Amino acid sequence: MNFIKNNLANVFTLANLFSGSIGVINLITGNYEITAICIILSLILDFFDGFIARAMKSNSELGVQLDSLADMVSFGLLPGVVMYKALEPFGTQFLGVDLPFEIKYIGLFITLFSCLRLAIFNLDDEQTYYFKGLNTPSNTILIFGLYYAFMETGAFKIFFDHSALLIFITLISSLLLVSPVKMISMKFKSMKIADNYPKVALAIGVILILIFFKTVGIPLSMLYYILISVIFQKQLKA
Repeated sequence: MNFIKNNLANVFTLANLFSGSIGVINLITGNYEITAICIILSLILDFFDGFIARAMKSNSELGVQLDSLADMVSFGLLPGVVMYKALEPFGTQFLGVDLPFEIKYIGLFITLFSCLRLAIFNLDDEQTYYFKGLNTPSNTILIFGLYYAFMETGAFKIFFDHSALLIFITLISSLLLVSPVKMISMKFKSMKIADNYPKVALAIGVILILIFFKTVGIPLSMLYYILISVIFQKQLKA
């Protein structure tokens, strides 16, 4: 019984890794709907592994390491491959210049900075009730959401028609991951509404954006998340 209690959260973490791996494979082969489902599953599993660990008091150093390694694939490698795919059609061309390498590899900078962000998070005991920098799941939703909305509806076409704009998004995404800007976390320190105005504003805004904009609202909701986090900087405390 103790074995199950001590390892149940780790099972959810490994399931997150499994789902993320399937998502990456389907992304490479062009099955974006399956990738979207895998991202959703990974998000759910990533939430519940921590929830179960806390509820069953089975937190362990092994669990911490597994969680980061799983997230590195589901929310680190995957968004990097998204940008790799988005830049692939441009070959070696950038702003009219023929470069000695294919620019699609620049998209993997998102993966590198996701790795750095996860390592920083593991060493920082300050990020209990807020995130410092954009967390990797939110960044994945932003990057994949832009690509998925474009593939499904043609939205954000201007970005995918210009390699410079995609590389700009790559750089901004990478910097946000390791920025010192505080971002809202949905972990509750208390249940008083006055203590949770940022979370309430975030939840209501994201729901309304998704209702009104549907698929296009996926990346827009993450931009709103960044904006509302900046607005409530002073209210975000450890």
